[in-house]
Amino acid sequence: MVRNDRFGEFLLNTPAFRALKRNYPGAKLTLLVNPYVRELAGYIDCVDEVIAWENTKHKFSQIYRFSRNLKAGNFDLCVIFNPSRELNIIAFLAGIPIRVGYNRKWAFLLTHKMEDKKYLGQKHEVEYNLELLNLIGIKTEDKALSLKIDNGIIRGEDIALHPFTSDPVKQWPIQNFRELAQRLVKELNKKVIIVGGKEELTRGGAYFDNLGAGIVNMTGKTTLIQLASLLKKCGLLISGDSGPVHLACAVGTRVLALFRNDLPAKSAKRWGPWGEGHSVIEKPNLADISVDEVLGKVKEGLG
Repeated sequence: MVRNDRFGEFLLNTPAFRALKRNYPGAKLTLLVNPYVRELAGYIDCVDEVIAWENTKHKFSQIYRFSRNLKAGNFDLCVIFNPSRELNIIAFLAGIPIRVGYNRKWAFLLTHKMEDKKYLGQKHEVEYNLELLNLIGIKTEDKALSLKIDNGIIRGEDIALHPFTSDPVKQWPIQNFRELAQRLVKELNKKVIIVGGKEELTRGGAYFDNLGAGIVNMTGKTTLIQLASLLKKCGLLISGDSGPVHLACAVGTRVLALFRNDLPAKSAKRWGPWGEGHSVIEKPNLADISVDEVLGKVKEGLG
C-alpha cells in the first residue's frame, strides 16, 4: 500500500488499509510512506511493516535499486493512492503482479486503474481511497479513522488551536487565531494549546509567545506521535484545513474546522473532519468568518 505524501492525507487511508487486511487476513501488509510519516504509520493496528520512500524526484538509478529491493519482498499486490510516475515505475519494476492506481502518470504500467476525479470534490477523500479498492473487489462498512495511541491518556477540557496551513488559500487570518486564543481563556476560562510544525516556529513565536497565563505555545515542540497524544488529551481542536484535523479525528478528539466552500477540490466535503461529532464553518472567503462566529460555535458545542 503506497501513500507517501503528507501525514493528513496519509491518515485518510487508514480505513482502506484496514479493509485490505481484513480481506486478506493472512497477508503481510506493508506501507510505503514518506520518511516523516514512518513513525506514525507504525501506530496503525493492521500494519506489519513500514518502508520509507521520500516524496521527491529521484534519479533512475535510485528508482531501479529501490525497485530491486522491493522485488526481493515478493509482493503480490500494490495499491498506489497518490498518483506518481515514479511509484508506477517502481511497482512495475518490482514485478508486483497486481498494481492498482489512478489513470494518470504512466498508468499503462498498472494492471487496474480508474479515472482520477478527486478534483471535483464530490466525495470525501476517505471514500475516494476506498473506491480505489473496489477495482479489486474489496468493500467495507468500517470507515473510521483510528490510531493505537493509548498510554492511559485521559481526555480533558483544554482546547488545541492549529493556526497554520501549508496552503495560503486555506489560511484563516492568523491574527484571528491569536484573538480567539485570548478570548477562549478570558471568556470561557479554557487552557489553550497552540500546535504546529517546526516550519512554523517563527510565526508561532511572533503571534503566540508571551500571551499570558492559559495559553501555551507548543509550535515545533512535538513529534507526530507526541502531537497525537497531546490532541487526544484535549476536548477540542480548532483548525483550518490541515493535517492535525485528521490526526485529531484519528484519536477521537472533536474538531471545529474552518473551510472555504468555493473551491470543490479544497472543500470540507472532500477534506473536512471525518466521523461523528465534528463541526465545520464554511464561507467563500475565510476572512469573512469572524472570531465571534467561531467562539459562538465553541459555546454551542460546550452547551
